[in-house]
Amino acid sequence: MTTPAPKSTPGDMTSFNILHGFVEALVRGMRSSFLGDADYHHLTQCENLDDVRLNLSETDYGDALEDMNSLIPTGLQKAAVEKMVSEFQYLRTQSIEPLATFLDFITYEYMIENVMLLLKGTLSGRDINELIAQCHPLGMFKESTMRSIPTFESTSRGYQDLYQTVLVDTPVGPYFSQFLAETAARSEGEVSNVLEEVEIEIIKSSLLKYWLEDFSLYVERLGGDTAAIMGDLLKVRADTNAINITLNSFGTPLNEPAMRSSDRKRLYPALGHLYPAGTAMLADVADEDELGRVLDLFPHYAALWNVHAAGGGADGKSIDDAFYERDVQMLELAFEGQMHFGVFYAYVKLKEQEIRNLVWISECILQQQKEEIHKFVPVFSFNAPWRAGSNKRR
Repeated sequence: MTTPAPKSTPGDMTSFNILHGFVEALVRGMRSSFLGDADYHHLTQCENLDDVRLNLSETDYGDALEDMNSLIPTGLQKAAVEKMVSEFQYLRTQSIEPLATFLDFITYEYMIENVMLLLKGTLSGRDINELIAQCHPLGMFKESTMRSIPTFESTSRGYQDLYQTVLVDTPVGPYFSQFLAETAARSEGEVSNVLEEVEIEIIKSSLLKYWLEDFSLYVERLGGDTAAIMGDLLKVRADTNAINITLNSFGTPLNEPAMRSSDRKRLYPALGHLYPAGTAMLADVADEDELGRVLDLFPHYAALWNVHAAGGGADGKSIDDAFYERDVQMLELAFEGQMHFGVFYAYVKLKEQEIRNLVWISECILQQQKEEIHKFVPVFSFNAPWRAGSNKRR
């Protein structure tokens, strides 16, 4: 009788460092590249964008900005995103399975965003070069695929060609295929007419739902700390999507009684702390008061909703700000554990938040709105609300 080989997971101490230890060490070393409290303090004291550039020259962004003749918020954002993408791609080249597929899953979200940007833009007659320039570099695929999207004709054959181009040539093709198949089955019509009948934002929400569910199944199969930590991050992301879909549907056809339990409910991801009881209740809410009563039943989200219900409170925070603060806390905590893949997702999302911070600060300076400049969410800040209590006890 042969003893079966033990199963190893990404969080298995016997194999993780052999397979993925080098890449994990790289991403943990990249933590030192984040701006600190002193950097943010200096940036908020700047009087113009030249001062911003001068202060950033002493940070990890120095090399990315050195070739810019003049600093503008869009240029700063582009340079920061390209820097983040180059770092992510380096991590990807150093990784092996199953980490390689995990990193690919992170990029699928940006591919969906890019395809929807191209579809929405071309249907409204915008220039393809302008649209491609706005696409996120982490979600780029073959240029021939991207440029083929605006070439379709408004005919049955033209739509079929578009579907084949998008579905066949991109890794997110299965999500498009799933959406088109489900939509065609519900409407009992031709798949080629779907884009004319369904709003682009509904398509986007559907694709993100399929991606989240697929990603969640993948990390669950990986097991170990990756399933626990990354699984919780995806659950919170799914809940955020469900709340935003409900909130944004008010005043639109999706809030009509007949569409709440069909089209809107279909957009909610089949995972999360709200699923299934909470999302079932969300499908029935008709206004913000009813939404608030549902979220009051879930401690995870009652406090966040109260920020929105209070009109932002004294500090003027929106519900998006509250979500960002919650996300940053969870993503930072992902760095505290070891031997799991969630740290790679956390790095990308925390860098996104840092880039949002830089754009916000530079826009406030450019528009001379210094009284609004402190409304950002710093990353790895010693002054963060969830660290303030522990700092005071020292």
